[in-house]
Amino acid sequence: MFGWLKTKLRPIDTPLEERSSGAGYTAQVMAARDSFISGRRGVAELTATVQSCVSLWEGGFAMADVDGTDLLTRQAMAMIARAVALNGEAVFLISDMGLVPANDWDVTTRDGRPRAYRLSIPEAGGGRTVTALAAEVLHLRIGSDVLTPWIGTAPLRRSSLTGAMLHAVESALGETFENAPLGSLIVPLPDTGAEDMATMRHAFKGRRGSTLVVEGVAQATAAGMNPQIGQKPDQLSPDLSKSMTAETLAAAREGILMAYGVLPSLVNRAATGPAVREAQRQLAIWTLQPIAALLADEAAAKLGAPVQIDTIRPLQAFDAGGRARALSAIIKTLAEAKEAGIPPADVSGAMRMVDWKE
Repeated sequence: MFGWLKTKLRPIDTPLEERSSGAGYTAQVMAARDSFISGRRGVAELTATVQSCVSLWEGGFAMADVDGTDLLTRQAMAMIARAVALNGEAVFLISDMGLVPANDWDVTTRDGRPRAYRLSIPEAGGGRTVTALAAEVLHLRIGSDVLTPWIGTAPLRRSSLTGAMLHAVESALGETFENAPLGSLIVPLPDTGAEDMATMRHAFKGRRGSTLVVEGVAQATAAGMNPQIGQKPDQLSPDLSKSMTAETLAAAREGILMAYGVLPSLVNRAATGPAVREAQRQLAIWTLQPIAALLADEAAAKLGAPVQIDTIRPLQAFDAGGRARALSAIIKTLAEAKEAGIPPADVSGAMRMVDWKE
């Protein structure tokens, strides 16, 4: 009340005091631009570990069963999976020719939901810009936060420390194998003329796997010593085992695999058939199928028809033996219930009590 009174009694020429809140429009725009400028991707996506995970996502979506629409072709599903795995979101324009991918976009929102898009469509002769309403755009996003719910985040961005470590270790190993004198030796030789020694040093310098001559023995000979006694070649190859490079690289790879929902046992050299099948079930059930359900809901909302996407059946991500035993038990139970004269409604109720939906 006193604030209202002070406002009424304020002189006309007194300026209004304006303040911005931390959760206001400016903060949200800055957070969105920070996400765009810093990139949705990470340097670790250049590694074979990340590309293997992306290929698993791409193959799983390409094999998925899609019911309710013809727009989600296998090619479109593969592109959606790769875009989501690397960028955290995939944007496609719904047109008469099918789904058209967009490589960049701006979005306006209301209540945190997209209202309109300005899309950049890639073309062979140069891109073009299209403005479309939210109902004309298929926008799948994963890993969204409450600050920017219209932006998705990739698994690499959500695990940037592990991705950076993987990139750093692989870069360090690459530089080591490129520049380190692997297989080079230091061999002591009797000293000759300075020009001859310089010529030999120049001939062997920088030649990986060669013998390097780095010092003569003239001073030792002048001191009355025999420089060749007890001399042997010295190895110049660096000992990487002391820096725990192998353990660090393995831990970083396992962290990236888990970020993508792939069990590390899948890439273990000693993995057997059951371990591989369990890793495939883990990937399909806990990672690919939830993303497929999000895509199905988005497609159903934009296309106006119910859409169902199943990644479990095509990938055989289920226990065939367990299903066979369960089916046998169900048939036996139904036969016994029929012989006992139990009504089907009571049988269905009993099934629901043990979490059988139908």
